[in-house]
Amino acid sequence: MSPDPDTPTPNKVENNAERRRWMSILARADATEIVARLEAMPPAPPHRRLRGPETGLVMVRGRAGGDGAPFNLGEMTVTRCAVRLEDGTVGHGYVAGRDVQQAELAALLDALMQDAARRPALEAAVIAPLEAAQAERRAGRARRAAATRVEFFTMTQMR
Repeated sequence: MSPDPDTPTPNKVENNAERRRWMSILARADATEIVARLEAMPPAPPHRRLRGPETGLVMVRGRAGGDGAPFNLGEMTVTRCAVRLEDGTVGHGYVAGRDVQQAELAALLDALMQDAARRPALEAAVIAPLEAAQAERRAGRARRAAATRVEFFTMTQMR
């Protein structure tokens, strides 16, 4: 008899939104940022590569106006990796570009984050700081873009 997929196991993440969140953060972080955050943590347990890291292309699709008919926009380079911890937990990492170290670190951290006992420490030491740094970079780009904004309403009032 197979196990019930709805029954939580010690390593099963109950909320897929949380897993999507940390995988998104890891996919956007540089390998050097991840390594720097991991230095403060105890060494990771041994793991084995199941797949990769391997680099390939994916087709990026778009929609005209956001809701129109889909079309092929172009190809994008992606690197993926899958690892298995000694306890059987599998982690996956997909990152844009060719950084094989980033893909393997993302997969390893995905596997580690699935363990409820490790999750709080990793969240505090790795995921939250990476998320804050990414938010600050986005805010900086938004500030630079806002500085170039032209208010056309003001120009029409000056005539």
